[in-house]
Amino acid sequence: MIGDDLSEDGLSGDDAAYDDPHDSPVTAAFTAPDGDIEASLRPKSLDDFIGQPRVREQLQLVLRGATMRGGTPDHILLSGPPGLGKTSMAMIIAAELGSSLRLTSGPALERAGDLAAMLSNLVEGDVLFIDEIHRIARPAEEMLYLAMEDFRVDVVVGKGPGATSIPLEVAPFTLVGATTRSGALTGPLRDRFGFTAHMDFYEPAELQLILRRSAAILGIDLHDDASAEIAGRSRGTPRIANRLLRRVRDYAEVRADGVVTRDIAMAALEVYDVDPIGLDRLDRAVLGALVRSFGGGPVGVSTLAVAVGEEPGTVEEVCEPFLVRAGMIARTPRGRVATAAAWLQLGLTPPPEAATGGIEVRAREPQLDRSGEHPGPPGV
Repeated sequence: MIGDDLSEDGLSGDDAAYDDPHDSPVTAAFTAPDGDIEASLRPKSLDDFIGQPRVREQLQLVLRGATMRGGTPDHILLSGPPGLGKTSMAMIIAAELGSSLRLTSGPALERAGDLAAMLSNLVEGDVLFIDEIHRIARPAEEMLYLAMEDFRVDVVVGKGPGATSIPLEVAPFTLVGATTRSGALTGPLRDRFGFTAHMDFYEPAELQLILRRSAAILGIDLHDDASAEIAGRSRGTPRIANRLLRRVRDYAEVRADGVVTRDIAMAALEVYDVDPIGLDRLDRAVLGALVRSFGGGPVGVSTLAVAVGEEPGTVEEVCEPFLVRAGMIARTPRGRVATAAAWLQLGLTPPPEAATGGIEVRAREPQLDRSGEHPGPPGV
C-alpha cells in the first residue's frame, strides 16, 4: 500500500496510496490540492491495497472472523517506518467493517480527559485510530488500558480527599494504533493489542504497480521504463514514490510534452537532487562529510550534523535509517563509520579497513586467574 512521511514518512498522517481508477475517474486536467490528491490515491479495500501480502492475509482473517461472529475485532497495532500505508490501512479496516472511523494522534491526547471525551462519543463497532500512539501522554495511556480491556473508563471528579471516581461505560470499539517506533510502546499497552502487524519496505515491482495506478488516477502518461526508474529511487516507500511521480509530472508538463518517459524521469529527478539509488542532497552531504572530512569515521552524530549544517535529530532520524539500510553507514559505540559502499558511492577508493566498517575485530586474550593459571572451562 502506501505510506515517509513523503513528509518524508508511507503515507502517516501516515501514508499516501492509490485508488481504483474505475472508482474515481479523472482526466489529465485533475488539479486538486496535494492533500486531496493524496486522499484520492489511497486504496479503499484490502483487494485494492498493493504490497504487504502477509499483513493483508492476516488482517483479512481477523476482520472476517469478527464479522462472522457478529462482534468487534481485537485491537490492532500497525508498526513500521513512515510512508508505508499505516493510516491508509486503518481507513481500510473501518471500510471493511462498515464502521465509522475516528482519527486522532498520540501527541494530541495530552490529558486523560481528552481521551475520555473521545471514547464517550464512540458508537458500538466504531474504529478509533491513534497515529503515533507511542507518543500518547501517560495519564491518557493508563485510561486507555481499562477502555481496551473492559470498555469503560473511570473519570475522577474533584481533587484531594474529596475526589470521587465515576465509572463510564464505553461502547465496544476497535482501537487501531500506528507507530513508527514499536519499541517505544510500554509493555502493558503493547500487550493489550490482539493483533500486531509489521509493515515492511516495498519491492520495486510493487512500487511500479502503485505508480501505474497513481498515474492512471492523476491522468499521467507514464511509460513502464519511467515507472521502473522512479520506483528504483523511492527507497521502498510508496509515499516517496507518489511524491516523486508528482514532481516528475511537473517537469514533464513544463519542459516537455507531458509524457513521462525514462529520459524525462531521469532528467526530472536530477533536477530534484534524487540520485539513482534514492539519495538526496542531505544524504550525499552526510556521506561526503563522513568520508572526506573525517576519513570515514568514527565520528559522533553531533559533529557530523554540525559539518552538514543540520540538527543532530535530522541526521539521526531522516538520513541515517536509509543510509544504514543501504549498507553505507555503520553505527558503532565510537560513532558513525562509513562502509566501503559509501566510498564507492562517492566515486572514491575505500581504504582496507572500510570493508569491515572501520571496526577491527580482535580475538579476546584469555584472562589469568589469581594464581596466574589459565582458567579451565566452565564448571571445572
